[in-house]
Amino acid sequence: MDAVDALLIALADPARWRLVTLLAERPRSVGVLAQLAEARQPQTTKHLQTLERAGVVTSQRTGQRRVYALRSAPLRHLAAALSRLADTADQAGGPRATYNRYGLSLQAERLAADESGWADGRSFRFLRSLTQRSEVIWRHLTETPLLARWWTPDDLRVSELVFEARPGGRVVLEYRDTEDVDGSDLIAGRAEGVVDDVRPGERLAYRSSPILAGGGVAFTAHVAIDLRPTDTGADLDVQVRITDSTVDSADFIAGIEIGYGQTLDKLAATLATYDTDTDSTDTRSTK
Repeated sequence: MDAVDALLIALADPARWRLVTLLAERPRSVGVLAQLAEARQPQTTKHLQTLERAGVVTSQRTGQRRVYALRSAPLRHLAAALSRLADTADQAGGPRATYNRYGLSLQAERLAADESGWADGRSFRFLRSLTQRSEVIWRHLTETPLLARWWTPDDLRVSELVFEARPGGRVVLEYRDTEDVDGSDLIAGRAEGVVDDVRPGERLAYRSSPILAGGGVAFTAHVAIDLRPTDTGADLDVQVRITDSTVDSADFIAGIEIGYGQTLDKLAATLATYDTDTDSTDTRSTK
């Protein structure tokens, strides 16, 4: 147990916290502290001993009395630790900001989801300029080992992936929290679908449906991905259209904009550091 843990445990008791507030005013004897705290002296002594072991108070004997005084340094150390935690949680653009953004979207979508088909026809569009050749990008869109590197939002990992890049091919994506290493937590999401159109290096279209906890389909996302070469790589144009939306689909639809944005940012980052020269699965060298 480190010093902060010990201090938090010591301060968690309301009676000990009352003693700390009294000692913040001035050093006091055990008897006086017991009177002011309206507690028995033996109990007060035990609480003070706990606080002393935690390092937050010190004591000295003066004649027949033992006088306690507050040590400010541990409290300042605790305050600094708490401040660092708050700063981490509040960092601009960090996970908490994403959580809050999703929460706002969730409220709005739940209010709108009043009947089946409530979100049918809605569409989302995502554009990314990527710094790799079209054939390399295409491989990251269609080959499962490469898809698994980026095809989840932040803080999630692929736990099951099937992508058969041919018309009629299966699409399965299941993902879990990145810290759920043994798979004991509930899955974060699962979607199943089918590939509709494949034009290598140019266009990929598929349907994908998130699966509800009871096994039903939340909605169907019709995803169309167009790839257009540029002088520096290629532009990726992703369009998502919603059909078959159920009332229970609100939680999923609320996360589309954030989720797709994060996954495409991960794709861009993956491609920026991807080295085809060290990739033994490069299609240029395999049949």
